[in-house]
Amino acid sequence: MAIRIDLTLDCAQPTPLAAFYKAAFGYEDEPPPAPFTTRAEWVASFPEDPHDDADDGAWLHDPEGVGPRIFFQQVKQPKVEKVRLHLDFRVAGTGTPQERWARIRAAAERIEGLGARRLAEFDGHHVVLADPEGNEFCLG
Repeated sequence: MAIRIDLTLDCAQPTPLAAFYKAAFGYEDEPPPAPFTTRAEWVASFPEDPHDDADDGAWLHDPEGVGPRIFFQQVKQPKVEKVRLHLDFRVAGTGTPQERWARIRAAAERIEGLGARRLAEFDGHHVVLADPEGNEFCLG
């Protein structure tokens, strides 16, 4: 049986971090589940929690339906060490290994311009970056 995988990323500020991933990787806001017409309606259907924050979650999906959905969940605890699971993003395109590497490096530079930080580069293969909250991901 095939199952769908969704990812949840703990973070301090879901809305700006989701905006980063939308700009960096072409993800879009996930529509609310039926029968709700807005995410606010869906959230309001749950019992009120005095600990909830207005910015406690953001939901994204791949518009082509290939990548997993991503939920950005607000947590109060800061990130203290490397997370054992990270995201790998593959840069599309064909061509020679040199052309592929040039596309990867260009994508890494564009994403750095959005607020990512380069952590490492493995020549000809992939670049390790950190998002604005320090979560590591690879671009290859």
